[in-house]
Amino acid sequence: MYDRIKGFRDFYPGEMAARRATIDTLEDTARGYGFREIDTPALERAEMWTDKSGDDIVDELYAFEDQGGRHVTLTPELTPTVARMVVAKQQELSKPIKWFSTRPFWRYEQVQQGRQREFYQTNVDIFGSSEPEADAEILAWAADAMTSLGLTGEHFEFRISHRDILGGVLESYDAEVDTEDAIRAVDKSDKLSTAEYHDLLIGAGLTADQAVEFDDLIAGGDLEEVREFANTERVDAAVDNLQNVLAAADDFGAREFCTISLETARGLDYYTGVVFECFDSAGEVSRSIFGGGRYDDLIESFGGQPTPAVGVAPGHATLPLLLQRAGVWPEEAVTTDYYVLQIGDTRTEAARIARDLRERGHVVETDVAGRSFGSQLNYADSINAETVVIAGEQDLANDEVTIKDMASGDQLQVPFESFPGEHERPTLADFE
Repeated sequence: MYDRIKGFRDFYPGEMAARRATIDTLEDTARGYGFREIDTPALERAEMWTDKSGDDIVDELYAFEDQGGRHVTLTPELTPTVARMVVAKQQELSKPIKWFSTRPFWRYEQVQQGRQREFYQTNVDIFGSSEPEADAEILAWAADAMTSLGLTGEHFEFRISHRDILGGVLESYDAEVDTEDAIRAVDKSDKLSTAEYHDLLIGAGLTADQAVEFDDLIAGGDLEEVREFANTERVDAAVDNLQNVLAAADDFGAREFCTISLETARGLDYYTGVVFECFDSAGEVSRSIFGGGRYDDLIESFGGQPTPAVGVAPGHATLPLLLQRAGVWPEEAVTTDYYVLQIGDTRTEAARIARDLRERGHVVETDVAGRSFGSQLNYADSINAETVVIAGEQDLANDEVTIKDMASGDQLQVPFESFPGEHERPTLADFE
């Protein structure tokens, strides 16, 4: 026997049915907003990551040299790939560009709850608009997707912030502060003790007193207090932008799910404006469910024309944790509309019934293993068949088939030529 590789998962039919229902909900919601589906390669040039993050990042990648001598990697995230795609056809694409996709990614990292080495995300992005309405539409899509999955405001919240608020406040101090290091410290703050957090802020250039002051100011989340404290154009513009995004989110129906949280920073350096993370309101899921934000400089950094962008990426490892805790995870079970049961030499007739039912869009199975009546009926029960159509030699000799409702156990004989007849979804009740 071969063991499954650590950090990679198998999905058997029941769990896959629940995953598929979840993915379909996210994607159908995206289509309703006019996002268009794309697909992207599993393999990219490793330089797309090492050029921006240094060679040390290779330790986190599934990177190797291919037979053509190219340094390549299984893609650890989508953003650089879609940036490359936008740059390749930037002049041809209508703006704003609204794309979504669901696919796997790979990172060599520590396996833990909600984090695997192969993981799936649904990415939803808008390129080509710097307006607050674009950020708000991303929030609205995320809110609609979550509520369509059966969640309510009691189950989740979006903690929303702005990178320029954090950066502007840090720059207002009379000190040489490494802004990016300080923002990374803010991003880690909920996982650290107060002393550890302050030590990181001090290491980024703040004094001990400034670290305490900064912590208190950011934790308070009062935008006007932050504006007055910093007294800079950068913070003024960021506060105005965040307020405008929230106002648009109110119009779009997502404001009720948003909480101002200036301690939400998103650690990746390419974020430039509004950022947010989705959390379990009850605190039972210990990490963020997903996050997103604005990354206006990324396309230009890949050689394209300046193009504002904003996006979000729910992950299909963490999202099920929230759905399960909220009691709305889809049932992990296969379902079947009809099982056409054969007794004797009735393959031709059974196949006709199965084809007619499938043409009406139903899930239909029939015997392909030469099993007995009892074995077929047990199998139909195991696949949750709603209705069994029994095509037996004796019934067919009388031009009849038997319909059996599996929930009630009731059954009825009906004319062979009349089934399924004019009925789109024939059941026992249609022939009584």
